[in-house]
Amino acid sequence: MPNPGLHLAVEIDGDGAHPAASRRADPLAVSRRVRAVAAIAENAGFTLATVDDEPSNSGIGAVERAAFIAAATSTLGIVPTVSTTYTEPFHVSSQLASIDHISVGRAGWLVSESTAAETARAWGRPLVDDTRREARDATRVVRDLWDSWEDDAVVRDVATSRYLDRDRLHYIDFVGETFSVKGPAIVPRSPQGQLVVFAPADLLPPELVDVTLTSETTRAATPLTFTEIEVALSTPQATAGERIAELGPWPERGRLRYAGSADGLVALLTDLAGAVDGVRLHPLVLNEDLAVLSQLVVPALIRGGVAARPIPGASLRTTLGLPRPVSRFQESAR
Repeated sequence: MPNPGLHLAVEIDGDGAHPAASRRADPLAVSRRVRAVAAIAENAGFTLATVDDEPSNSGIGAVERAAFIAAATSTLGIVPTVSTTYTEPFHVSSQLASIDHISVGRAGWLVSESTAAETARAWGRPLVDDTRREARDATRVVRDLWDSWEDDAVVRDVATSRYLDRDRLHYIDFVGETFSVKGPAIVPRSPQGQLVVFAPADLLPPELVDVTLTSETTRAATPLTFTEIEVALSTPQATAGERIAELGPWPERGRLRYAGSADGLVALLTDLAGAVDGVRLHPLVLNEDLAVLSQLVVPALIRGGVAARPIPGASLRTTLGLPRPVSRFQESAR
């Protein structure tokens, strides 16, 4: 049963949305900090948390951190950001499907592109000119690989020593402009079948996307639309304006921005509830603003019926009201 109302996502990577947020970073070790932040988000009632793909100071990537969070939580959706420009789509498919198995159906994927020359150098690859073509082709391949095992392909019949039904595994035979993939996947179909695919507006064709992330407050041509909002909240020690001033200039990143009291943010999100399906919040300083969000903003939205906690045992698709798709190979055989 899907949760009604506004879905609440929060970005929990790094130290915060402000480039100087590290000045106020939590001193905990990375693993303890990741687990503590995820626990705060889950206990508050957030629908899901996203993890950026830029390696943290420890060099641990988004997929590995997402797997750690999956094992440490029980209801929170986990959505790592994974770029499609230089990563191998076959490996992306396997890694993300594994997180869906670990989390028992709470995983998603935020598709991104890498346009910086230093990223190409880090991968030891030539700079890709058409990153959107790579994103389109890689996302199509990943989705096909997730479908390449039908739900009942795993037999596990010990008596007959028959563990797989090979007729229910399928080659995807993708041939693109820059790469080809044969398939099938090496990971059985995950609990959700297809993980929930998030993408920035206009990066991918709408048929490849479940949730569009946008700075707009109107719905996109995909099943769901989340609005991106950077938030700086007043705390008992300082107003939002004072906190921003203390950190210095805060560059624009093409997102909406709110600075003020918790009550004001509750009012803003209440107004947005009828216009979009969800929001992704980017705290100014993760340690400080997540505390205010979890203690004042999210509880007020839940009490007011604007948002709802994820239901224990529900998949991320179910929580978001998205159907679980049948494998396209299984569907075409009907």
